[in-house]
Amino acid sequence: MAHPSDRSYSQDHEWVLVDGDTATIGISDFAQDQLGEVVYVDLPAEGDMLTAGDAFGEIESVKSVSELIAPVSGEITEVNSSLTDSPETVNADAHGAGWMVKVRMSDDSEVDALLNAEDYDAFITEG
Repeated sequence: MAHPSDRSYSQDHEWVLVDGDTATIGISDFAQDQLGEVVYVDLPAEGDMLTAGDAFGEIESVKSVSELIAPVSGEITEVNSSLTDSPETVNADAHGAGWMVKVRMSDDSEVDALLNAEDYDAFITEG
């Protein structure tokens, strides 16, 4: 399973797509596949601050509940509120319409600590 090469990935299975000082964050296709059918997503509010490495929400599937871990720090500028009514979007399009939040990064160098797609694919293959 090759992940999109236009973004960076955390070892906690979140992805980051950077556009200027804004980072769109979601979970990887691998993560949604491991979770199974997503039934609920709990996300923070616009204006909340994220700190890299800290939990910022939860995602619940029929199998388990997992924390969402912030891959970068900054202020949330947008939340994908459509996931409240349609959490299954994460399963259908984890790297597109299933994004979670957009963040104005406070330190864009944090992205440098993340994995590129090739390294992430190797990381999940090694298990």
